[in-house]
Amino acid sequence: MSFRKSTSRRSFLQNTAGLGLTAAVSTLGCASGRRSIASRNKHPNLVFIFSDQQRTGELGCYGHPTIQTPNLDRLAREGTVFDNCTSCTPVCTPYRACMLSGQYPLHTGMFLNDLLMPTDITTVAHALRNEGYRTGYIGKWHLDGQNRGGFTPPGPRRQGFDDFWAVANCNHNYMKAYYYRDNNPEPVWVKGYEPDAQTDLAVEFLRSNPQDQPFCLFVSYAPPHNPYNELPKSYQIYGPDDIIVRPNCPEPNLDDLTGYQAHITALDRNVGQIMRTLDVLGEAEDTLIVYTSDHGDMLGSHRQQRKQRPWDESVRIPLIVRCPGRIPKNRRCRTLVNTPDLMPTLVSLCGGEIPQNVDGDDLSKAWQGKTNSGPDSAYISNIISFSEARGLPEWRGVRTDHYTYVCTQDGPWMLFDNQNDPYQMENQIDAPQFREVRRKLEHQLDRWLDRTGDTFQAPEDYLRQFGYEVDPQWKHIPYVNKIG
Repeated sequence: MSFRKSTSRRSFLQNTAGLGLTAAVSTLGCASGRRSIASRNKHPNLVFIFSDQQRTGELGCYGHPTIQTPNLDRLAREGTVFDNCTSCTPVCTPYRACMLSGQYPLHTGMFLNDLLMPTDITTVAHALRNEGYRTGYIGKWHLDGQNRGGFTPPGPRRQGFDDFWAVANCNHNYMKAYYYRDNNPEPVWVKGYEPDAQTDLAVEFLRSNPQDQPFCLFVSYAPPHNPYNELPKSYQIYGPDDIIVRPNCPEPNLDDLTGYQAHITALDRNVGQIMRTLDVLGEAEDTLIVYTSDHGDMLGSHRQQRKQRPWDESVRIPLIVRCPGRIPKNRRCRTLVNTPDLMPTLVSLCGGEIPQNVDGDDLSKAWQGKTNSGPDSAYISNIISFSEARGLPEWRGVRTDHYTYVCTQDGPWMLFDNQNDPYQMENQIDAPQFREVRRKLEHQLDRWLDRTGDTFQAPEDYLRQFGYEVDPQWKHIPYVNKIG
């Protein structure tokens, strides 16, 4: 099974690997042999790429035998793959606020979709701007309140991404997409597949960066989030016979799975273009590049769909990190990484100052291979079961290198031995042989509840506490989609 060739206007960058470096740089209109200021000081560039709703198992570097992800596999060979990265509250807006701020959802109030992120929080972009970085954000935002189609004006609501802005708050129409550019409140409509256009914008950002200034670029792709089959035919390379169904998925929707994997391979191709651009510009050696996702997708595993679930298909996400000379090559790391840990770790690796009110742990030493130690567990939660999680009980839990433990307000719910039962098919919550394990995990969860200020109240109590009004049926913040 081979990738179909595309004759798009973007074919040049897909083939620059065959050019000499000088010729490729010259074609891009840049001085050959360019070296940024990042090579001469403590500030590496940062390119943070994240997809939406991508679970860990669907990548070659995480062991999938048939899905085509050659560029992410290359990134893994040249960097470090983390096997225990979790989304602390596995749904879009809560993750994004947590990732940018390093704070848990109950500290920011960002535990529902379509909330406006507070503007008095220091984000990773603020911290790096303080170090002289040029900041840019491209793609899905989903932090600007109830109008998913609206324009986010310049200023505090952009959370420190002040230099380059090409953003749609929340759009999942991948073949009829749009974005708002910089200060213009009129939408720019995309021709073709949205991630392709976003990658073009990322290349533009990288090419336009001043030689003497480190940069921080976030690229937020919306696929492989459903709709699974909304992508060009040239990317639809998988058929039902190519799908390897997970053992915990009794009734697979093969149409969904083929589209889901096609999106992932399409994103891999776009990540490859960003990587090649860094190579051509001479910036790869000075750039910390990160690939991850906001949460996973159940896709029929345990007869569940989408996110906000405590199983690994929803909670466990990929994390691949490369920075030559700073991040070890071809390494697997089992250190636990949770969403709030990303902000302080990135800021530390980029030579910035971590704000006092950050909840997450600075794991930069573990990322650099200087230690294998880290947190003994990751705190995971579903504070309100809204939208697609209606009917699911609210839950809190911990995930360790070995186990997942989850409880609801009615008591203990799940205990999985992830090392011996990687598909979480045997719930050991009442098994006598796991009694001591359960006791230790309950103690860890209690410590996390104390640390995060989570009193595990009824969802209605949190809504009253923060003054949120939700749709009575869907339990979510009512939203509109008014474009322009």
